[in-house]
Amino acid sequence: MLVNSACFGNLHETLAWPAGAAWPEDRPLAQWRREGAPAFRAPPVGTAYGALLNHRAALAALGDAVHAAPYKAPPKAPVLYIKPRNTFAGHGDAIVVPEGIDALEIGATLGIVIGREACRVGEAKALCCVAGYTVCNDVNVPHASFYRPSLRFKCRDGFLPIGPWVVAARHVAAPDALAVRVCIDGQPVQHTSTAGMQRPVARLIAEVSAFMTLAAGDLLMLGVATGAPRARAGQRVRIEIDGIGALENTLVAESAA
Repeated sequence: MLVNSACFGNLHETLAWPAGAAWPEDRPLAQWRREGAPAFRAPPVGTAYGALLNHRAALAALGDAVHAAPYKAPPKAPVLYIKPRNTFAGHGDAIVVPEGIDALEIGATLGIVIGREACRVGEAKALCCVAGYTVCNDVNVPHASFYRPSLRFKCRDGFLPIGPWVVAARHVAAPDALAVRVCIDGQPVQHTSTAGMQRPVARLIAEVSAFMTLAAGDLLMLGVATGAPRARAGQRVRIEIDGIGALENTLVAESAA
């Protein structure tokens, strides 16, 4: 596993740390910033997990489709997917729009950074396993399959910008009541909240850790709201989460990347 050094200005400025060790105590945000740096970068994290349909409105928007095959009922447990390391990107990095794709879905979500191993942890103690929170952009090629989407829709290179930093959990008193805003080219296109979840932060950690161990450094995304906005090559996306920060990236055409 890797841990960031004094700043996120360079993903290669890292220190090795043993697997299973706790995520280290953060420094004040002022010390994470490198003066004059053109952009912040994401911390190297372990495995990134997304929670599909965790937003109540996103599940409700499916209507009767949740009763169709193959599952024939709404999900009764977290529906997880993985964004592999090739998808990781940082604040200021370009997001490549694949050739033949008109626009990409911008999935604004809260990222929960695990600070210590979580295995069968109860909901009452789940927040003790959180090191901090960050902003995530869970980018996707628009697709209709919500249970088993193809990897090519979700796992392209650079399809998970993270950052610009991790805010220590002790500085975030109410992670389940944070406003989330998306702007494209400076214009607001979505305003949601972390309050509308089937499984709030603590419950999500508890239910996931009931069947799999979350390691220190892993990233668990809380969930994307319904109606994710779309952006095209040449547009700049900004995701803001109150008390956490603002993550900005520009989309570029594959031919120009």
